[in-house]
Amino acid sequence: MPNIEVYSSLFCPYCARAKNILQKKGVAFTEIDVDGDPAVRIAMMERAQGRTSVPQIFFDGELIGGSDDLVALEMSGELDRKLQATSE
Repeated sequence: MPNIEVYSSLFCPYCARAKNILQKKGVAFTEIDVDGDPAVRIAMMERAQGRTSVPQIFFDGELIGGSDDLVALEMSGELDRKLQATSE
C-alpha cells in the first residue's frame, strides 16, 4: 500500500472531493490539517513546489497535485495504475 498524504483544510470542498475519491478506492491516507499552524502550511508549500492551495496530495513522497489533478488521474485510469505501481 502506498504512503498517501493529503494536506487539507476543514472547510475545503476540493479537499473533501479528493479524500472521497481515495476513500472510494479503499486506500488509507494520512490527512495533514493546515488550519491553525503556519509551520504545517509552510512545510506543505515547500514540498509542493510553492503551491499554496489545498489539497496537496503525495504518493510515497511524490507530488500528485491537487484535487483537479487527482480527478484527472482517475478519469484517465492512471490513478489505478499509480496506486498499483506504488504498492508493489
